[in-house]
Amino acid sequence: MASIAAARAPAKVFPFPKKARSKSLVFNVEWFLHSTGLGKSLALFEVKDTIFRQGDPAKDVCYIQKGSVKLVVVNQSGREAVMAILGPGDFFGEGCLTTQSISTATAICLLPTTLLVIKKEEMIQVLSAEHSFSNHFIAYMLGRNMRVEEDLIDQLFNNSEKRLARTLLMLAQYGKKDQPNKKIAHLSQETLAEMIGTTRSRVNFFMNKFRDLGFIQYSKRDIYINKSLLGVVLHD
Repeated sequence: MASIAAARAPAKVFPFPKKARSKSLVFNVEWFLHSTGLGKSLALFEVKDTIFRQGDPAKDVCYIQKGSVKLVVVNQSGREAVMAILGPGDFFGEGCLTTQSISTATAICLLPTTLLVIKKEEMIQVLSAEHSFSNHFIAYMLGRNMRVEEDLIDQLFNNSEKRLARTLLMLAQYGKKDQPNKKIAHLSQETLAEMIGTTRSRVNFFMNKFRDLGFIQYSKRDIYINKSLLGVVLHD
């Protein structure tokens, strides 16, 4: 299994090409991260590679340029829970910016993944110096915190069928202002079960039900989410 240190080997780290500044009034985080003088490196990972493990030293902030990463927490008895599925444009490892000295989760690649790895000291410096970037990063983290709260409410009050439907819709980015992704990378039923706190057999039952009703279609590589799946979440 790979790690950030291994992925930083010379063959897998290379400088970014220069890009023109975006004319958009919206802060362009991609352009900023490419062009700024951060102490950063590009790290490449394959499917199932481990980026870092729970308990490892927390010293980098990672930005996903391409691919998908799941964050998994394991308790003392060995039970796993998936805390988040992240994709392009997402940050993780931000706990190192606080007093957190060790990683509280394990990060595993679900797809071939390209990460921009930013050292803690450099991230703190640029957050202080670049107000546009710090505003973007704070807004992102507040959004992540809101999703965590929504997930907790979902776990407390909704049944497993609604939780699964909501999770699939969120992965497909329904509800965002821009055009949502109607296709998501295929996730195992075990992973979906860990995300919503139920058994694989229950996930299998509801996935088949959603497919039979035309709410989703799936293959070995992708899951296609139809807007009609919203009816499961909205139905009392």
